[in-house]
Amino acid sequence: MPAPGTPTNRAWSSYVLNEVIPKALTVLGANPRRVAIGGISMGGYGAYALARLEPGRFCAIGGHSPAIWFAYRNAEKGAFDNASDFARNDVIAAAKANPKLYGHAQLWLDIGTQDPFFQATDQQLATALHIKLHTWPGGHDSGYWNAHWNDYLGFYAHELATCR
Repeated sequence: MPAPGTPTNRAWSSYVLNEVIPKALTVLGANPRRVAIGGISMGGYGAYALARLEPGRFCAIGGHSPAIWFAYRNAEKGAFDNASDFARNDVIAAAKANPKLYGHAQLWLDIGTQDPFFQATDQQLATALHIKLHTWPGGHDSGYWNAHWNDYLGFYAHELATCR
């Protein structure tokens, strides 16, 4: 069971894809054909998990220090509802099964070399997707992320500007 007060992953996915993103597009007056999704830590995992549900919707997908695990038993408590939920949302398995599952989207993964999530999972996802894993010194903290905002924003700006 999820932690108390935590929506199920299915409810969260539906909420982000069907409510949050459309509302943001409306409020910002943004082009609905030029959308990027990204996140830090569990949000980095979430960006990849959500984007695979709607291939072709996103121009760019970014995972910054993504919290990715090999198995449910290794995941943080409350990150997944149960082992079946983990299996349904296993981004590494999905990428291995279909390296093109993100369609035309440009993909980004990065992690600090002192990050506790700096493990084989990040490299396996990058390898399965045939993309570069960007690594820099740093940990799983705001100091690392703040040092790379220009990298992140440069990636998203370029990909949104050139999106087909």
